[in-house]
Amino acid sequence: MLKTRIITAIVLLAVLLPVLFLGSPLAVTVLCALFFFAASWESLRLFGHHIIIPASVVWSGLFVWLVYTGNSTQLLLIWVLGVFAWVIRFTPSLKFGLPAPRSAANRIYSVLYLISVLGCFLAIEVFQRRSALYLLSVMAIVWIADVGAYFSGKAFGKHKLAPTISPGKSWEGAIGGWFCVLVLAGLTTRIPFLSDSFSAALQRQWGWAGLVLVLTLLTAASVLGDLVESQLKRRAQVKDSSQLLPGHGGVLDRIDALIPVLPMAMLIHSFMEVAR
Repeated sequence: MLKTRIITAIVLLAVLLPVLFLGSPLAVTVLCALFFFAASWESLRLFGHHIIIPASVVWSGLFVWLVYTGNSTQLLLIWVLGVFAWVIRFTPSLKFGLPAPRSAANRIYSVLYLISVLGCFLAIEVFQRRSALYLLSVMAIVWIADVGAYFSGKAFGKHKLAPTISPGKSWEGAIGGWFCVLVLAGLTTRIPFLSDSFSAALQRQWGWAGLVLVLTLLTAASVLGDLVESQLKRRAQVKDSSQLLPGHGGVLDRIDALIPVLPMAMLIHSFMEVAR
């Protein structure tokens, strides 16, 4: 299993990194569209929809259309709606539960979730246009939080974060992941090579207090993204969103924490650009 996981990770990096750093805008869009199609397909399966592939094609077509013809107002609306959905619908569902599988509320929930996934991939497109480094610096917040939470949880975890949804997660792990994000982000602001990173831009414009506040929000959002997908999988009675990525599960299993983080980071980035 570990060997398969490593091989899949190497193959993904061999494809993703050259496209992000060296590829044409078309190559980036094609790659994003393929992954977005897979994420849409997995999402619709988790929500129990029946017309999955045609619906995934429609959502992917919407993604491509927005990349090439969407204006800043339309993109901003999607990011705002995505973040709003996490605040008023997805996060409360961790306490109050998901809607009944075949109800109208479930259909609304699924549409909001797909809009959030759409906003995530649109943010990838826009961040990458600025620079691959800037994009990866935002995504690294989620990766560092996840790795830090894993090791902190293993070492100190005693108090369960959401025992009925994801029994392996602990408050100590989440706090440890947050601490790792703050430390490493702080270090990146001192490295000239990383002066174009998201954290460095935050620190320059809003100071250390602004950096800590924003990174705290994004780290919390990454935890929520992971928990909501775990909740969806638990209801669907599946371990992984799919088996598209051998050893890793599905695309949603790899991006679940990014889904709320990237649209939120894009709104923060847009606000910084306006205020500058």
